[in-house]
Amino acid sequence: MRQQLIEAAKTAISRAYAPYSGYKVGAAVLAAGKIYSGVNVENASYGLTMCAERAAVTAAVSDGAKKMEAVAIAVERGSPSPCGACRQVLREFAEDMDIILVAGDGTVRDTTLTRLLPDSFGPSFLSERRRGT
Repeated sequence: MRQQLIEAAKTAISRAYAPYSGYKVGAAVLAAGKIYSGVNVENASYGLTMCAERAAVTAAVSDGAKKMEAVAIAVERGSPSPCGACRQVLREFAEDMDIILVAGDGTVRDTTLTRLLPDSFGPSFLSERRRGT
């Protein structure tokens, strides 16, 4: 499944909409045995730009998935790394997961969400507060 996730992320790159930065990103998340892809979608109002990782998570959630198992992120050039917002969105759906980073030259680097977002804040913090613990 790892290689399929990588290929889905790489394939998605061609669908990215990046007219301003030219930095195209494709991502694919694994949830409940299915792969969901997403791309970065830039906007002239830069703050409204959607990252590929969040687009993939949104596709998975739209299909009913609530638990993410892994994500692959691929770029045309350079080396990828999820931004802080994407790390937090991924954390919403997993305490930890494998993160596969595919550079433009084909180099693959493996890491985890807990390495990229140590001591993270997640849903359980809010649940504990609601229970009064």
